[in-house]
Amino acid sequence: MKYKRESSPSPSSSSTRQCKYEVFLSFRGKDTRKNFTDHLYAALKQMGIITFRDEEGLKRGKYISKLFEAIEESEIAIIIFSKNYAFSKWCLRELAKINKCKKKIRLIVLPIFYDVEPSDVKKQTGPFEQAFIDHQKCFEVSIEEVETWRTALKEVASIIGWPLQNRHESEFIQHIVKEMMEKLSSKSSSITKNFIGIESTLAKFIPSYLSFENNIRMIGIYGMGGLGKTTIARAVYDKFRSQFEGSSFITNVREDSKKHGLPKLQQQLLADILEDKNILISNVYDGVGIIEKRLCCKKVLVVIDDVDHVDQLQKLAGGHDWFGLGSKIIITTRDEHVLIQHRVCKRYNPNGLNNDDPLKLF
Repeated sequence: MKYKRESSPSPSSSSTRQCKYEVFLSFRGKDTRKNFTDHLYAALKQMGIITFRDEEGLKRGKYISKLFEAIEESEIAIIIFSKNYAFSKWCLRELAKINKCKKKIRLIVLPIFYDVEPSDVKKQTGPFEQAFIDHQKCFEVSIEEVETWRTALKEVASIIGWPLQNRHESEFIQHIVKEMMEKLSSKSSSITKNFIGIESTLAKFIPSYLSFENNIRMIGIYGMGGLGKTTIARAVYDKFRSQFEGSSFITNVREDSKKHGLPKLQQQLLADILEDKNILISNVYDGVGIIEKRLCCKKVLVVIDDVDHVDQLQKLAGGHDWFGLGSKIIITTRDEHVLIQHRVCKRYNPNGLNNDDPLKLF
């Protein structure tokens, strides 16, 4: 189920703030820490999504300020409503902070209804009713704070989120992670929209060069420095990476291959796509063999940025048969001859701004 789209942030809110985390997880530890939340956290991390989850065993009194800070530094907050969520005062205070940030800094809030009905959360019925009966008897909590919690639950539960219902948890988690990738990819691609002419360039580049048929394609973007080759590659990568089984953006190949060697870049390629940081490559020839063997059945999106020698391509993306059907390999270089040597047939030369774009510069 898709969540409700919220209004675009104003320039003074989330569009300018620096986020330390992409996702903040809010949950009742006793209910889901060692099962559902742990599996979701691992799946998000595996996809490279920077996720905050509170640590077990820390004193809540001292830790709550750190939690609030993490909420303010996150792009998205995922709230896992479980049956005992509302029995925790700390969970409800965390929720109230999230709801406040939703309004103040346009934090994106997405609820998961884990074995609870959305209506029970919204109307505070069922297990949520008993939780509030208990809170109202507690002398440590003011009536004003309880009302703040009720409002937060009502507003957050009104957002269309993800009810578990009768689905398998593994399938459910993969669905959530996929939507997170799509959401974060669209946010990332919005950065490149600030570059003058990127939209008109993509409108030409994508249909003519990328092609989403089930073929393997290598595409070269070439030309002198400053034409926006890397920007185009980044925009395409951010926009479409969620549609592939794996992806990798290898930057500054010209410089990094000299500083660190090609085995280091081969290692990065494999680590990004296979989500395995423990891969070790002793020499460039072993790297070639491992890439061919491990990626030949995977549909991948790879960007190899700023290449200046055909040997770099031969060791990182030697042939179409290195990758699975539907794979796209985008190469940026200043030297078209490198692409010709590597038999890259689809070659694009950005030719500057179109007639309308110069006006946007003023």
